[in-house]
Amino acid sequence: MSARPQLFQGIDDVRAYVRACRAAGESVGLVPTMGALHEGHLSLVRASRAATTRTVATIFVNPTQFGPDEDLDSYPRTLEADLDALAALGVDAVFHPEPAVMYPDGDPFIQVTPSVIDQNLCGLARPGHFQGVCTVVAKLFNIIPADKAFFGRKDAQQAAILKRMAKDLDFPIEINICPIVREEDGLAMSSRNKYLDGEERAQAIALSQALAIGRQAIADGERDSATLVKVMKESLSKFELVHPEYVSIVDFNTFVDTEAIGPSCLAAIAAQVGPARLIDNMLIDGDTGECEM
Repeated sequence: MSARPQLFQGIDDVRAYVRACRAAGESVGLVPTMGALHEGHLSLVRASRAATTRTVATIFVNPTQFGPDEDLDSYPRTLEADLDALAALGVDAVFHPEPAVMYPDGDPFIQVTPSVIDQNLCGLARPGHFQGVCTVVAKLFNIIPADKAFFGRKDAQQAAILKRMAKDLDFPIEINICPIVREEDGLAMSSRNKYLDGEERAQAIALSQALAIGRQAIADGERDSATLVKVMKESLSKFELVHPEYVSIVDFNTFVDTEAIGPSCLAAIAAQVGPARLIDNMLIDGDTGECEM
C-alpha cells in the first residue's frame, strides 16, 4: 500500500509545508473537499497530479455553509477510508483541521459574500450557503498558497462563484473546473448519495434522465428555455420519490434565467430524494446544440 499523505491539522504547519514546496521550485495543486470521497473527488486529485508536482487535499466539513435545518451533524465522515484513497493516488499532504482551528472565535467576523451569481438556484434555496463556501475557500487559499485549485462541475454554481471570487479578490491561483463524474446509470456522484436506500437510489437517476431528455430536445432543434424546462419537469414527475426544488436554464456566466438558450448556458436541477438533496446539470452550447452532461 502507498504511504499515506502527510496529515496536517494546524494552519502554520501546512502553510510552511506548501511554502517550502514552492521555494524548492515545485508547483502545488489544491483539492478542497469535505471528505466522504468518491470517484468525483478522486478525478480532481488526478487532474491536480497531472498538472502539478505536489497535491494537497483538504478534508473539512465546513459548518458555515450549512443551514440550521441541514445535514451538518449527519454529513458522512470517513477519514480513514479517505486517507487510504488519497494515498493510493499519491497525494502528498492532507489538511484536516478541527472547526475551532478554522473558526477560533466561532462565526468569523469577516465573511466573503458573493453577489449576482448567487441570486438564483442554490443561492435562493440555501440562503447563506455560498457565503459560507466563499469564506472557507478564501481562508484555504490564504492558508495553502497553491498554484492551482480544482473543483467539480457538478457544483457548477459554486465553481463559478469561486472562480469569480479568486478573480475579484486577486488570489494568485488558477481555478480549474473539472467534468462531472457519473455512476454507470448516469447518476452524478455525490457524498450525499450514501443517504439513499435501494428504491431512492433507483429513482435518483431521474435527474440525469431529465437532463438527457432536454439534451435530445435541443438536438431536435428546440431552443426555447420554457419548453425545455417543461419537458424536463415532465420527466421528473414520473418518479414519485423525486421532489424537484428547481429546474432552470441559466446563462453560465451570470446564472440568470434565459428565455432561449444562448452560446453558454447551463441546465440545472435540484431535487429532494428521500433524505438527500441532489443536484445535477448540463452545459449547453446554444450555437451548436452540443450538450455536456
